[in-house]
Amino acid sequence: MTAEGHLLFSVASLIMAHKLQLTPELAQGDWLHMIPGTLLGALLPDIDHPSSIPGRLLRIVSLPISKLCGHRGFTHSLIAWLILMISCYQWLPVDWGIPSDLIQAFLLGYLSHLVADMLTPSGVPLLWPLPQRFCLPLLRSKNSKRGERFISVFLTVCACLSPAGYQLDFYFQIESAIKYIHNQMDIHLST
Repeated sequence: MTAEGHLLFSVASLIMAHKLQLTPELAQGDWLHMIPGTLLGALLPDIDHPSSIPGRLLRIVSLPISKLCGHRGFTHSLIAWLILMISCYQWLPVDWGIPSDLIQAFLLGYLSHLVADMLTPSGVPLLWPLPQRFCLPLLRSKNSKRGERFISVFLTVCACLSPAGYQLDFYFQIESAIKYIHNQMDIHLST
């Protein structure tokens, strides 16, 4: 997928997350924080490719990552996203004053990059270092700008047309899953 495709897809994902009220920060966040955050996050996974926009800007970081992991390796995995998320919430100094809506939009943009690359035939290694690649090849060629634009516009239209006030209670779903797992562990460990 091209940089343009990733940027369009990330903005469409942000609009969808905002409309679905995925988190309180994304539902009520400042668009002047969230748009730059999601755009930056959408480009960052390609730091593993020295010819990409972040690869050219941060060549000193891009070249070693490219040599060690190759393109669509570590930076295109859930492990990289989790490390980035932990870094954002645990290691960023509080006195920097980075708004939480910007951080969440950044993480959403990064995740949207992985999802967008899954739409190509080569997919992404979500469970890196395991070699299995995950894909749903809706885009047949590597640089299908028309297809990328169509998917992004379609997602944006779906987001804009989704009913107002509809909530995808993300926290409730996670809490329910944790309670279920905890109950199952209690049942199996007590017998």
